[in-house]
Amino acid sequence: MVPEHLRLTPQQALQRLVPHVLEMESQARHRIAIGLAGGPGSGKSTLAAELVTMLNAVHPGSAQLVPMDGFHMKHAKLEAMGQVDYKGAPHTFEGAAFVDFLRTLKTATTAVSGPSYSRKIEDVVDNAFAVATEVRILVVEGNYLLLAEAPWADVKPLLDYAVFVDVPRDIVKARLLKRHGEEGLFSEERNRAHIERNDLPNYDLVRLSRDRADVVITMDVER
Repeated sequence: MVPEHLRLTPQQALQRLVPHVLEMESQARHRIAIGLAGGPGSGKSTLAAELVTMLNAVHPGSAQLVPMDGFHMKHAKLEAMGQVDYKGAPHTFEGAAFVDFLRTLKTATTAVSGPSYSRKIEDVVDNAFAVATEVRILVVEGNYLLLAEAPWADVKPLLDYAVFVDVPRDIVKARLLKRHGEEGLFSEERNRAHIERNDLPNYDLVRLSRDRADVVITMDVER
């Protein structure tokens, strides 16, 4: 199936997604998962968080953000593997555990806690959020939701609707440099090297998966 292609501002994207997701939820007999995929620096995390806020404004407690980043491998494990320089690449995630977590969430009848990732400490925070029993909409966001390679290929069948957030490469590069610099953990030289070695190749890889989405939204942004 060829995805729908749209060019929208972030606000227009939300205005389109909110009623669509609410309609899907009203027709579903089970908990649904909405996937927001895109490369690093694409703005998908912000869009996903705003989508959750807007859905909960209509039906309080109905939506929950589920970040893929919580399934980064622990920093100590990456150090032991000698893969710290490639943190954020597909092989530095617990991909199979993420798939299992989503599968559990789709059918859970009790509250389930999940991990998140903190850029302030560059590591995973366990039990950072909880998906309550009344949650009907899982808003799942992450780089690799639509990859066709194992174990990531098992994510797509768990998504009831998949959105790919597309942003030009030059804007992504500028955003990533700003993001890495804001935390002040590393030198600018290190940040530039990491972006070229790791973040931009990951952006290029992720962009190849966009045709597996139901809709590709090219974000109309200046920066």
